[in-house]
Amino acid sequence: MIKTISSLQNPLVKQVVQLLEKSRERRKSGLFVAEGKREIDLARKGGYSINTVLICPEIYGEISSEEFFAEVIRISSEVYQKLAYRKTTEGILAIVEAKDLELEALGLGENPLVLVAEAPEKPGNIGALLRTADAANLDAVIIASPRTDLYNPNIIRSSVGCVFTNRIATGSTDEIISFLKTKNISIFCAALQASKPYHGCDYTGGSAIVVGTEADGLSAEWLENSDQNIIIPMQGEIDSMNVSVAAGILIFEAKRQRGFG
Repeated sequence: MIKTISSLQNPLVKQVVQLLEKSRERRKSGLFVAEGKREIDLARKGGYSINTVLICPEIYGEISSEEFFAEVIRISSEVYQKLAYRKTTEGILAIVEAKDLELEALGLGENPLVLVAEAPEKPGNIGALLRTADAANLDAVIIASPRTDLYNPNIIRSSVGCVFTNRIATGSTDEIISFLKTKNISIFCAALQASKPYHGCDYTGGSAIVVGTEADGLSAEWLENSDQNIIIPMQGEIDSMNVSVAAGILIFEAKRQRGFG
């Protein structure tokens, strides 16, 4: 028998609310919430384990536990409206087990192409970076000194599930620089100082393209350890652009050099 929950006071409903709203709860429990059929399918494709599936039959219809290899629970429309971040999704949410995001778990191959983003804060920018990385099929995305956890529902939404399709790791700037050097990965920092035009560099060897925030750029530690600073020449009045747009330009130049497109 598939259980049904119709009370907003149900303990599971309260747990889901906590997972949606509190990063601390996500870290403590090792769980997060994915909303929408596409996102849940991408999580499964990315090797994530689905703990529990919550469906609103009035919107989604009926499913069986065998479809997701997880416990399935029906929820009322009232409960769904309480839990759903996007009111237009298909009436389905899942409690998902988080993955280990340690650097050593990446297991990079030969001549990897990696995107490093230092201290990104805006979920929309993080989501856009992950979508770009997915489009370019990068070997990894590494977040240095993250200001929010990657299972924040805003990031899952803005990445349209690409948080699940990329190989991702997090760490401090120190840890990541040490990791890249140990792997003989050249560090190309997007910066204004002592820079070469991005299209004049060779990214065919192991390469990490490193971007900072639009407001602050990269920290001194990255610039001190950069093998080459790179810049996108611009002809307008400003000297910066959206970080995800800049990352896309740099990444696809590296992909072009590697025979893509």
